Amino acid sequence: MNEYLGRAGSIPVSREEQAIDPGLRKFMLGVYAKMGLGLVWSAVLAYAVGTIAPVTQVVLTAPVIYLVQWGPLAILLGSNFFMRNASPTASGILYWSIVTLMGAGLGVWVFMATNAIGATSAGGREILVTFEAMAKAFLLTAGAFGALSLYGYTTKRNLSGLHSMLVMVTFGLVAISMLNFFIFKSGMMELIMQAVTLVVFSLLVATQTNQLRESYYYLANDQRGQAVMTNMGALNLYIAFVTIFQMLLSLMSSRE
Repeated sequence: MNEYLGRAGSIPVSREEQAIDPGLRKFMLGVYAKMGLGLVWSAVLAYAVGTIAPVTQVVLTAPVIYLVQWGPLAILLGSNFFMRNASPTASGILYWSIVTLMGAGLGVWVFMATNAIGATSAGGREILVTFEAMAKAFLLTAGAFGALSLYGYTTKRNLSGLHSMLVMVTFGLVAISMLNFFIFKSGMMELIMQAVTLVVFSLLVATQTNQLRESYYYLANDQRGQAVMTNMGALNLYIAFVTIFQMLLSLMSSRE
């Protein structure tokens, strides 16, 4: 998935040229527009899943709930093996598949807020979600995302080294979180992992934006490559945004 984002080195243009490069601005706006459409579609799906009873019954019960919970991770892992040289169409299908599954998964929060239903996490924490908390979490996420993405775009540094380290940390977080979910079931570990995940994915917003900027110049004359990079870049930023939102919402909604 990071095939195109991983090509960045030292870009063959000056920072002054970057600031006024219309092609780069157009490319980045395309990435943000696609990500924005994904967020809108996710909100529509979350609302439908959380408020329309027949949809709720289908999506939030077995076996569909397992597809919604684990499908995005399975697809992402599979894409690293089966999409080594992705096409614009394949990367677009990948993007919208994950957005759809994650958007449906967000319906759990809407359902809980709509019906004032509390929940107990795998670690035993009591969680009570409200629409007020959802609004606050979204605004905080949007503000942090905007600031971090702007930093990643405007900084004179190449953040590829930090990006690679954060990607490796992310795999570790997934492994530890799954162990805690299925085996340890520790509330304290759950809180620590959520806090660490929040920091890591916040930094990923900056590094992913930076990598998109750096990589653009190596594909400036490759329309196919740019189309794939737009899909992959939007997907990476979308996942980071939704993850930050969910971590904030969970921490803000905890009753312990």
